Amino acid sequence: MDRQEIERKLMIAEDVARKNRKSLRGSAAIPQSPAATAPFTQGSLGADQKETAAPVIGVNQIHEAWQTLQKYKDGKKNLEQRVIANEQWYKLRHWDYIRTDNDQQVEPVSGWLFNAIAGKHADMMDNFPMANILPREEGDKGEAEKLTAVVPVVMEQADYEDVYSTACDSKLRGGTSVTGVFWNAQKLNGLGDVDIREMEILNLFWEPGVSDIQKSKNFFSVELWDNELLQQSYPQLKGKLGADGKTVSEYIYDDAVSTDEKTLVVDWYYKKFSGGRQVLHYCKFVGDTVLFASENEQQYADRGWYDHGQYPFVFDPLFRVKGSPCGFGYIDLAKSAQEYIDKSNQAMLRNLQANARPRYFARQDGGVNETEFADMNKDIVHVDGNLGQDSIMPIQGAGLDSIYVTMLQNKIEELKETTGNRDISNGGTSSGVTAASAIAAMQEAGSKLSRDANKASYRVYKKIVYLVIELIRQFYDLERCFRIQGSAGQEEYTSYSNAGIKPQVQEAAMGMEQTYRLPLFDIEVSVQKQSAYSKLSQNEMALQLYNAGFFNPQMADQALACLEIMDFDRKQFVMGKIQTNQTLLAQLQQAQMQILQLTQIVDKLTGKNLTASLGAQMGMPAAAPAGQVDMNAEGARALGAEATEAATTKRARQRVAESTSPV
Repeated sequence: MDRQEIERKLMIAEDVARKNRKSLRGSAAIPQSPAATAPFTQGSLGADQKETAAPVIGVNQIHEAWQTLQKYKDGKKNLEQRVIANEQWYKLRHWDYIRTDNDQQVEPVSGWLFNAIAGKHADMMDNFPMANILPREEGDKGEAEKLTAVVPVVMEQADYEDVYSTACDSKLRGGTSVTGVFWNAQKLNGLGDVDIREMEILNLFWEPGVSDIQKSKNFFSVELWDNELLQQSYPQLKGKLGADGKTVSEYIYDDAVSTDEKTLVVDWYYKKFSGGRQVLHYCKFVGDTVLFASENEQQYADRGWYDHGQYPFVFDPLFRVKGSPCGFGYIDLAKSAQEYIDKSNQAMLRNLQANARPRYFARQDGGVNETEFADMNKDIVHVDGNLGQDSIMPIQGAGLDSIYVTMLQNKIEELKETTGNRDISNGGTSSGVTAASAIAAMQEAGSKLSRDANKASYRVYKKIVYLVIELIRQFYDLERCFRIQGSAGQEEYTSYSNAGIKPQVQEAAMGMEQTYRLPLFDIEVSVQKQSAYSKLSQNEMALQLYNAGFFNPQMADQALACLEIMDFDRKQFVMGKIQTNQTLLAQLQQAQMQILQLTQIVDKLTGKNLTASLGAQMGMPAAAPAGQVDMNAEGARALGAEATEAATTKRARQRVAESTSPV
């Protein structure tokens, strides 16, 4: 692509971005959409009508939205309290919840539960997902291959690995993670691109009682904005900020966090039926002021905000519960065991302090100077009168029985078993287990809970990729250049737009209306980053297949028959390689036979025996001497001769051969 073409496309992109921002000049938060494209219907109001028509979303609608938001907020109070408490447990601040008196001298904190969560997070990051996009129709195979290469780049530019790591933390600690997939019109100098963010569950509100948020009539996402920045972005808010008193639940921060100069900004998503289909609308407001409403814009009134019609939020619960899209996490599961571990440690440490520091009984009339007795730097302690045996005597402390230590160890083992964080999962070994293969097998068997959580995250990852593809389908009208990884592992540069995946016009049959076809895709998730054990086991299996001769093309039939009854990751890739090698071997053997046939013809004409030496080099059976060659029709035609020739012609060839190659 030459420089002039690049400059032309950049000018077009800037023009599109400028037109999209025209209706909301100065906005830094609202992603813009290009004009609607066929086959979707535009708004019915004309330019003159739009100026005089009352807005669909006004003050009354905002008041109703506030009431709905408050009802939704009341419905998730218990969830918010649990999530805030779990965050304190994760930060090892849980004595604020289990303290029963004012004695704060001995409050030991152990990290058994924290270690279990950290181990699960490491397992998730070791199995970071990767999407392989498959077509549902033969004609979409090319677009599926392009999307397979482009989508990971789009997600990498959105810093999805960091989003995935943060989401895994939220899932393990609070029981649920939420990922938002949006279109950000400010990216790429106004050209726009996909934006993926991990959302704070305390700032999200949905209809109480639904398990799937897509069934909620409304969905709210709120955020506290600094008043000064908010007025710079929206000058119409001057004098209207900080007076409504509306707040959201917050975590207990270690730092002093002030919200005095901040105002609540609400993103309101809701669904309506328009033109026989359900569409998604979006409204952004502060207090009673509407900053943007898709229903008030002609280009979105009938079409909706996002063409996919789904709330752009994906929930990922760890352990599901009925009647809620959220679940509970490992802190909810094991904090009881952690509580009694720390309480047991507290009792033992108090006993240790009592026994390690001697204490004494002293009679009131014993006559001992207690100040001098307690001062270890005093060499002489004065007494009044006679010092009796009972004037002062040590207090005999009671030691702890071993049963208490055993109970503490049992609680620790209970926490490990409950969370699936056994010693073998972290590299430890059991008594008598020394073989590396046995240890690896036990580690794999002990990671069932991690594999189950990873598979659940993969299902959520599919939904995220689907939303990314739909945003590409809607907004990638202009080509963008991507650096991708080629099939051979080298870097390649390719351009991509949504031309191949947008709704496509179908040829209308006789008497039928024109229809549109929407290319659809399936998503197959594989592991981009694997644990050390997974890599080791796969590498060992590959070596075993190699040593067994599976990659020998001459044994391809036996190898394929064996692989048919095997089950392992990327089996189809291995079978494809074996079949390719088998085909190449057959082509090579056919070419060798043709070369030998031509060589036999040359030997017959020249009287030499080149066929034997050439056959030995090729590893072929020894060929017959030149005088015994049985030339067939194919070999003769290769030299432009007939299979049977006259005797005079044959003798002439021999004389020519003898004259050019004397003995």
